[in-house]
Amino acid sequence: MVLAYVGVTVIAIVANAFIAVADFTRAKFVLANSASVGVPESWLTPLGLLKAAGAAGLLLGLLGVPLVGPLAATGLLLFFSGAVVTHLRAGDYSFSLGFPVLYLLLAVAALVLGIAVG
Repeated sequence: MVLAYVGVTVIAIVANAFIAVADFTRAKFVLANSASVGVPESWLTPLGLLKAAGAAGLLLGLLGVPLVGPLAATGLLLFFSGAVVTHLRAGDYSFSLGFPVLYLLLAVAALVLGIAVG
């Protein structure tokens, strides 16, 4: 169980760090995706900071800081729930909806496994 928690959490950390950097650098796919669901470009830095904070919190949780990991996973769960809702409200049922769903599932898995091994 611990191995599953560490594996899922490391994947979640890397994925969130990657997408935070993509937000900060205004990657073309991020600009296209955010425009397609009505998210202004000016929001990318704050959204990237939230993703980076989530990744950092998950890392701190792995390193043994009490409560930070589950709180970070909960924050990412809420963040990506909002992202999924944003895509659905914009009528985006395309392939790009899969990305916030994947990130949401990673956050849920990190939270559930973190609580289970906690």
